[in-house]
Amino acid sequence: MHAYYADHFVLPLPEGHRFPMRKYSRLRDRLGAELGAVRFFEAPAASDGELALVHTPAYVQGIAQGTLPPAVYREIGFPWSPAMAERARRSVGATVSAARAALTEGLAGNLAGGTHHASADKGGGFCVFNDIAVTARLMQAEAARQSKRTLQVAVVDLDVHQGNGTARIFERDPSVFTLSLHGEKNFPFRKEAGDLDVGLPDGCTDGPYLEALHQALEQLQGRFDPDLVIYLAGADAHEGDRLGRLKLSMDGMAARDRVVFDWAWQRRLPVVLCMGGGYGHDIEITVSVQVQTWTLALEYWQRWQRPQPGVRATS
Repeated sequence: MHAYYADHFVLPLPEGHRFPMRKYSRLRDRLGAELGAVRFFEAPAASDGELALVHTPAYVQGIAQGTLPPAVYREIGFPWSPAMAERARRSVGATVSAARAALTEGLAGNLAGGTHHASADKGGGFCVFNDIAVTARLMQAEAARQSKRTLQVAVVDLDVHQGNGTARIFERDPSVFTLSLHGEKNFPFRKEAGDLDVGLPDGCTDGPYLEALHQALEQLQGRFDPDLVIYLAGADAHEGDRLGRLKLSMDGMAARDRVVFDWAWQRRLPVVLCMGGGYGHDIEITVSVQVQTWTLALEYWQRWQRPQPGVRATS
């Protein structure tokens, strides 16, 4: 199973910064030690042309050169540096590469990614470029060269924060369906309307969460026929997260992932896995949640390698 990383681009964050940058290298270390079938690849940098499928040229160049107003970087949450700009490109490149692999092998992932707060002309919430949106548009462009049919992409966003940037980018695009299951009172406090938004109360536990997820996927299937799924498996819905405010147990998080993977597998939908947020009081617990997600993802990837008869093939 292909996994793409850019954790060697470490941002020079100030002392006490709340973003847990080291979780990315810890995840790769854990997966390398525990899941031998995962193959690691350094993420390529997304090009200006690829980023321009979603982002304005002025924003792309401003990030590249560090020339945007200071307020823009404050909203993102990272000070500008060459490493910040390069890592942002690589985060997009990782998801793009994972999508290409998933369309061939059924499932692949980015060890980071899920930067769903970035819009066309700005970032926010630790998101610089929107890797989900760029990937969806680029996969559609590449598919269009081979077929006249537009690739239909479903974004299943289970990060605890609403994917406002992704929703805004695709608000008038019927070829991309955005589903977000998130904390209703959590960041961003001004939500953007996606195709299907499910706001959950603070303290939501396993049972109500899983019921809401089942219902949301049923609604998605009733309204949209996807060819590809981009899954944001945010670890921040876990009860140990500092910013999440939901109360899913470790077993609940595993059940969540199984629901998504089962739903996609039954329909033979390739899945691109992105990690989204995770801000545990104990960063090792966040990494354990993510390792659990990858362990389950590997199980479903292995199913793709021995497809069962009688089920439609991937388009």
